Amino acid sequence: MDSVSETTVHGWGWSGGVFGLVPVLILLALVVIPYWKIWQRTGHSGAWGLLMLVPLANIISLWVLAFKEWPALRGRE
Repeated sequence: MDSVSETTVHGWGWSGGVFGLVPVLILLALVVIPYWKIWQRTGHSGAWGLLMLVPLANIISLWVLAFKEWPALRGRE
């Protein structure tokens, strides 16, 4: 029982604590930042890039991006 309560209290079930959180944040930044920039370059809000963190919503948002009219290209066609 001691090992279970110690694991739950001291690391939310995973070892590393704060130092384990740093690689996760780096990975999240590596995923979100490029998509944020892509959405901005198409003329949309960069916040759409946050959907890359949500399973299934990330795939749907890429389909929306592929087939939706891009405000940045209005008037060029």
